[in-house]
Amino acid sequence: MEAMSESTFNRRIDDTLRSIEEALDAAGSDIDYESSGGILTLYCSGGSQLILNRQTPVRQLWLAARSGGFHFDWDEAAGGWVRDSDGAGLLPVLEELLATQCGEHVSL
Repeated sequence: MEAMSESTFNRRIDDTLRSIEEALDAAGSDIDYESSGGILTLYCSGGSQLILNRQTPVRQLWLAARSGGFHFDWDEAAGGWVRDSDGAGLLPVLEELLATQCGEHVSL
């Protein structure tokens, strides 16, 4: 398997974070967010946060939640980010966390 270039990795992260922001906006969600320097912080109404950030040295996308930290690798066959522990897709995992941690059902 060929290693992903840094520019491809950064483009995929940027595209992913932007698509999450757009989905939250389109859903009319009460979840506030802030994006800066490759870090997307989602603010739940109860004061908790979900944080997505790039980990360039290992070419991973990390997601920090109240329930723990999750690491995602790009899977070309799946066409997206998958959790390194079990292959679950980023968006379904994030949707579940938004529902359980933020109390909002958002389709990503």
